[in-house]
Amino acid sequence: MKRKTLTITLVFLLAGLFAVSGATAREVVDMVGRKVALPAVIKKVYAPSPYGSYILYAMDPTLMAGLIFPLKEEDRKFLDKRVHHLPVIGGLFGQGQTANMEVLLKEKPDLIILWTTGKATINKKAEETLIKLNIPYVYAVAENLAAYPDVFLFLGKVLDREERGEMLARYTRKVLSNVTTVVGKTPWEKRPTVYYAEGTDGLKTECNDSIHVELIKLAGDRDVHRCHTASHVGMEKISLEQVILYNPDVIVAQEKAFYDKVFFDPRWQHVKAVKEKRVYLIPRVPFNWFDRPPSFMRILGLQWLMGSLYPEQYPLDIVREARTFYQLFLGADVSQEDMKAVIRP
Repeated sequence: MKRKTLTITLVFLLAGLFAVSGATAREVVDMVGRKVALPAVIKKVYAPSPYGSYILYAMDPTLMAGLIFPLKEEDRKFLDKRVHHLPVIGGLFGQGQTANMEVLLKEKPDLIILWTTGKATINKKAEETLIKLNIPYVYAVAENLAAYPDVFLFLGKVLDREERGEMLARYTRKVLSNVTTVVGKTPWEKRPTVYYAEGTDGLKTECNDSIHVELIKLAGDRDVHRCHTASHVGMEKISLEQVILYNPDVIVAQEKAFYDKVFFDPRWQHVKAVKEKRVYLIPRVPFNWFDRPPSFMRILGLQWLMGSLYPEQYPLDIVREARTFYQLFLGADVSQEDMKAVIRP
């Protein structure tokens, strides 16, 4: 009861503090059509979801008011030192996340960026709380990876980083265009079938219509597990017998524990991908290239997947391309050896 009372008190304290913030300088229309009055100066931004927080980092890490999750030690070398000691605010809504209101009160962000997949998924409860806090907020909308160029352009306008937004949008469009061209020229029967192995035993996966396997869809739509996603969480359980029946050409693995043992486990030797050594471990430093969360890093992950599935049709020096991507999107100068270790740990 005391904690609940403290939280309510902090909410209204926040409302009082933010109510006296500076005058607005301009008005924008966000990606769900809302007119939003922005502060004269935006110095701190809070994005209470992994999707929003990661893309905010790509736009400008110096604007971040705080982190959603604590940084992992292995991630720090790839991230701007100015974010190393940011406070962990947490997530504000959904996914069992609860923001630390005391930290949020201390940081006093000028703007909040909410992430949604469309108008139908607007969080009314979130809006009610934000109205009480009197913090301006905008919605960024991305139903799929193809929407990311528009998100970059929108955030560029909102954050007064238009050149940056245009640069990231241009890179993303080029990748998507190249992938579409290669896939379009490849007959259905020549596109490799793919199994997405999740969990330490490799026996959890996603239905082909899940956002968690959007890269497989973009790279030829040959996900072997054809079904309707029961929930956003995913992680559908599957038997090894079923994987053997699917007999995929390629396996992309989320967990290193599974990847490290799959080639030596006699039960998996009947699967074509294992026999032909076409099991690939998804890179995940500092952010996952493929999924969980499905962030802007998928722009690089899509290229990695295409190079793995279509080495002749999509020739790619993934180490060089990844170094370029890390420099452009993360501001990180990564050595050849360090990048090799990220891709093939």
